[in-house]
Amino acid sequence: MSDHGDDHHGHGPPGHDLGLRADLATLATLATLTGRQRRLGRRGMLGLLGGAGLAGLVGCAPGTDAGAGSAATSTASTATGSTGGVTTTAAGSCEAIPEETAGPYPADGSNGPDVLGRSGVVRGDIRSSFGSASGTAEGVPLTVTLTVLDLAAGCAPFAGAAVYLWHCDRDGGYSMYSPEIADQNYLRGVQAAGRDGGLTFTSIFPAAYSGRWPHLHFEVYPSLGDAAGASGRLATSQLALPADVCDTVYATDGYARSAQNLRRTSLDTDMVFRDGHRAQLATVTGSVADGYAATLTVAV
Repeated sequence: MSDHGDDHHGHGPPGHDLGLRADLATLATLATLTGRQRRLGRRGMLGLLGGAGLAGLVGCAPGTDAGAGSAATSTASTATGSTGGVTTTAAGSCEAIPEETAGPYPADGSNGPDVLGRSGVVRGDIRSSFGSASGTAEGVPLTVTLTVLDLAAGCAPFAGAAVYLWHCDRDGGYSMYSPEIADQNYLRGVQAAGRDGGLTFTSIFPAAYSGRWPHLHFEVYPSLGDAAGASGRLATSQLALPADVCDTVYATDGYARSAQNLRRTSLDTDMVFRDGHRAQLATVTGSVADGYAATLTVAV
């Protein structure tokens, strides 16, 4: 399918949409600034670099505790207990996130559109489109906090790991693919894990479309640079949402079709989660009025 997403040619200031790789190069330049430029502070340096579109990237640089806006990221658990359905122990062992299909709408360049090469994709709030697209996805608020752990390092926090997360909207459509929203790129974004392995996305509760249990897709990369080229992928998986929360959300305006679809499937019959979903079932708290918060530990 062709990419009918946003095209920045002829839009914005020169160099505004050279892609994530260009953003990363600028970030590297920013990191080497010395003397008077360093004393200007973060805001001053962004001004020197025309950083209106770079602010989100700087705030999400590896080694920081960036999340959605000023939201605190979750802390990786290494004590005996369970975080987001994944068991961790005092010895540091943890369960690898299962590998799953990316589905037909990844927009990572493997099936048509590629959002990962676009400047602006590194962001915490993914409810609105970026670049020349201007749509906003409506729905019950949902924040998603993932804690990335490094299996090879004894389940230590994976600082700097990059997560690309995407999911359908309230109507079950995927931006950049579904005909009615092919010109949008909302509900897609990339975040880098902070020192504690945590990162947070601000989004909306997705629909339950025919044949699938409510879910969110994500890919994990070693770094933002790897994510930019969709290279070195460590895991592709999906996050499942609990039945009781789905029932509550789907009883609200705008989710009528989801309520009907949810009754036709279950976690145990879903094509992805039927072989086991313990490590993928998020812990969700909150309410329709205040919004929901989903947390999951992702060991790669």
